[in-house]
Amino acid sequence: MSSDLKDHPSGPPAIRPATPDDAALLAELNRFVHDLHAGRRPDIYQEHPSPEELASGFEEQLGRESVRIFIADLPDVRAAGYAMATVHRRAAGVLMRQDSFIVLDHLAVSPRAIRRGVATALLDAVRDAGRSAGCRRFVTDVWDFNSEAHAFYVASGFAPMRRLLEQAL
Repeated sequence: MSSDLKDHPSGPPAIRPATPDDAALLAELNRFVHDLHAGRRPDIYQEHPSPEELASGFEEQLGRESVRIFIADLPDVRAAGYAMATVHRRAAGVLMRQDSFIVLDHLAVSPRAIRRGVATALLDAVRDAGRSAGCRRFVTDVWDFNSEAHAFYVASGFAPMRRLLEQAL
């Protein structure tokens, strides 16, 4: 556990696995990160997905065996953030080796809980889930416009793996 988690006056975040009963809560938490993405990439992201559609999508994800979703609570902030990750297993092929890895698909933290160890605790939960699932790597991606998230991931031990490039047609 990093020192910022141990030394925070309100204590470290409590991390728990999400359940289907949390679908609406996850939809609400998703807004914090989705609004950023929709604002910067309206060509890709829907501007205002309905809470009901989002909750339904989270219910579907929670039913998948490969998906892990965690919720962080602070003593003074219920549902301070969440992380959603997917375990991937790849069979060996002609060009690629067999592999198993966990991919962080979503990480969102409530503005009331930023810089309180929530994102770090959620990453730790995903790392532990990956290890428990026999994964050998932890992978995520970040938009170039999100320099704050990029700096957080690098500080958390992630290193660049490849670059995804695009060109408008």
